[in-house]
Amino acid sequence: MSQDGQGYMTEERRIIRDAARDFTMREVLPVANRLDGPDGEIPMELRQKLADMGYFGITIDEKYGGLGLGAFEYCLICEQLARGWMSVASIVARAQGGWIKSSMPEEMRAKFLPKVVRGEFLNASALSEPDTGSDLASISCRAVLEGDEWVLTGNKYWCTFADGADYLTIFARTSPPPSGEKRWHGISCFLIEKPRGTFPKGMVGNPIPKIGYFGWKTFELALDGVRVPKQNLIGKPGEAFLLMAKGLETARAHTAARSIGLAQGALEDAIAYAKDRKQFGMPIAEYQAIRFKIATMATEIEAARQLLYFVCSEIDQGRRCDKEASMVKLFASEMAERVTSEALQIFGGAGYTKLFPIERYWRDARLTKIFEGTSEIQQRIIANNLLGKSELEAMISERAFEKLMGSKGGRA
Repeated sequence: MSQDGQGYMTEERRIIRDAARDFTMREVLPVANRLDGPDGEIPMELRQKLADMGYFGITIDEKYGGLGLGAFEYCLICEQLARGWMSVASIVARAQGGWIKSSMPEEMRAKFLPKVVRGEFLNASALSEPDTGSDLASISCRAVLEGDEWVLTGNKYWCTFADGADYLTIFARTSPPPSGEKRWHGISCFLIEKPRGTFPKGMVGNPIPKIGYFGWKTFELALDGVRVPKQNLIGKPGEAFLLMAKGLETARAHTAARSIGLAQGALEDAIAYAKDRKQFGMPIAEYQAIRFKIATMATEIEAARQLLYFVCSEIDQGRRCDKEASMVKLFASEMAERVTSEALQIFGGAGYTKLFPIERYWRDARLTKIFEGTSEIQQRIIANNLLGKSELEAMISERAFEKLMGSKGGRA
């Protein structure tokens, strides 16, 4: 809480939020309405405007050219961007420094972070694999050290922006895990620089057909002897999961912010439509059924937003909040699907057309329950915090460990 009696929303934060909303309504929403679709791409002109606003360096220290702000301001801005187009709120996350900021020596931070702030060094991450979704500890992509290079072989799935990014972060197994309880040991992360619009030598990317999250493509990647300089290992060998865990709270808060932005856009559009659309001689906003829908939608949005503010404040204070981060990701994403669906219902048949952006909010909201850890994974985390790990979970981990050790990935 702030010390000026204004609660979470200080005057500075109101200014930041309002500026982001103005930018979104002026620059993002018109582009989304025009370009959203399987072949649409976030224009370079819009990306440059995001850089000019400082949005690629929200959480990067001022000495590198960033804004030097916290998770709270980051999520404030991204909620507003998602109100226009979730993909734009997501491309902002491809900057912010990531593991360069947290896990690389100062000379590499000084080299890369100013470029990140300018929008000239954006990331795509490859964690999941065709047979590995929520169970990331079972990845089988391998990296073997040969002289001064790591050689990566395997397949990756759900890598969004792999073509347009300036570098990839690839997770691969460099050593077998010691036990079922520590299956995440032995996984390393590598930084692979590349020219935009291309894939590194030894890598082939094929787009995955999606029903939403347009503005950029999502790829399946095949790695066949991709060579990475030895110094491009991020952090210590075999400890990439520890690096990733450090950023999960902010990542889940960011997804909650995107969910809230989508729901807010749907609510605002539904209110405007209900006031304009007439049936039986009066606007449908006069009917109790519609009024109660809107009241419930607004209440759920605000509840999610206040939980998000709490989580962001805990993150910025350096306090552990993995349970609460999972709660806000779970609650906000589930809420976004309900609210966007209710908004579409208010539009009636018109909502099931491309004539209004409501269908886009609805499609994109459905994804928020899946990426950054499914709703079921969040429930598992929350339950484990409250009840401890179940015996069944230990049995599942041991079975996965035995399967991994019997595969090629376990003999890296």
